[in-house]
This record gives sequence, structure tokens and C-alpha cells, in this order.
Amino acid sequence: MGTQTQVADYSEIVQRTFSDRKRTNILKKAEQSTIVFLLPKVPKFISPNLLTLIGTLGSGLVFLAFVLGTYTTNWYLLLGIIGLAINWLGDSLDGRLAYYRNIPRRWYGFALDIISDWIGIILTGFGYYIYAKNGTQIIAFAFVAFYGWSIIISQLRYKITNEYSIDSGFVGPTELRFIVALILILEVLFHGSITYLAGFITVLLFIINTIDTLKLLKLGDLKDKNQN
Repeated sequence: MGTQTQVADYSEIVQRTFSDRKRTNILKKAEQSTIVFLLPKVPKFISPNLLTLIGTLGSGLVFLAFVLGTYTTNWYLLLGIIGLAINWLGDSLDGRLAYYRNIPRRWYGFALDIISDWIGIILTGFGYYIYAKNGTQIIAFAFVAFYGWSIIISQLRYKITNEYSIDSGFVGPTELRFIVALILILEVLFHGSITYLAGFITVLLFIINTIDTLKLLKLGDLKDKNQN
């Protein structure tokens, strides 16, 4: 009986806290389970807005890691992994905490989330721009531009389908953080590898965005036909 109650409580929390968006990323179940585990443990004085700020500060730490890695030793890049973890904590828990506490501000939170995500990507991209050498800074610019493209796609998809999703198939922001963390580790172990790995991820992001754009246009065309 106790186990059944716990399962029911877990399902109710998941339904309430994740009701505003559709997730398809490969780490969805593990991520949701972690969030549900953490939500009751968030101190009362920590608000969703404070968590958003904490997440942005995490991106600032990634930026600092690149700066320190540029002017001191690249071992400081490992500091960026901590920054990514902090960013995930703030970015993943802020809106979920609002729904968990039954104080959601749907459109305010939606706007704040997009803005904070964009600031975080700019900080990460600018940090890599400072770290990059020999003309490879263009990769940092392309990464920020293509990530911005993916954000635009998610907003347009929301407008057309009325279903909010921040993932591109099996890949979402959480998976991207893991990939960036792996790139930082490999750069510390094999100096110079970041240029090739970041270039590969940027090209992959371009391909994903292109595919998502074509799907989006088909959805828009279908909606136009249904409305005529």
C-alpha cells in the first residue's frame, strides 16, 4: 500500500511540475526523477527567480573557466563543468519549483526562461571566443548563432502547435551540457582538441536545425491548409 501511494505521489508531482512542456530528450526519465527528488529539498527562502539567477551565474562560471584557461592554465576549464552543473540546477528547477509550489507564472516564467537561456549561451560562446585561437573564433560565433536559431525554432513550433518543446528529438539542453562538459575534459587531456570537437558540435547543430526547420515549415503548411 505504501509503495502504491509513493508511486501515485510521484506521478502526481511529475504531471503537475512538467505539465507545461513536452520533453523527448534521451535523459528525460533520469532528469525528471532527479528534479522530483530535489524539489522538496529546496529551502523555502529560495524562490524560482533566485534559481534562475543561480543558473545564469553558472553560465558566468563557464565563461570564467574559459578566461582562466586562456591566461593561466587550461586545467581551469574543469571549473566550467561545475558551472554547467550549477546552470542545469538553476535552469531545470526554477520553473519546476514554481509548478511544484503551485505558484506558476506561465508567461512571465516563459519569457524569463528564454532570456536567461540566451544570456547563458552568450556567456559560454563568448568565453570560448576568448579561448579560441588562430582564427577558430568563428566556431564560437557560429555556435551561438545556431543555438539562437534552435531557440527561434522552439518558439515558432510553440506558436504553430501550441505545444512547447525545448528538445530536438533525443537531444535537449541537458544532453548539450553533457557534451560540452566532455569537450572540456578532453581539451584538458588533449590540448587543441576543442577546436575539432566544438566544430563538430556546431556542424551537428546546423544539421539538426535544418531538419527541424523543414519539419516546422511542414507543420505551418499543414496548419494553413486546415484553416482554409
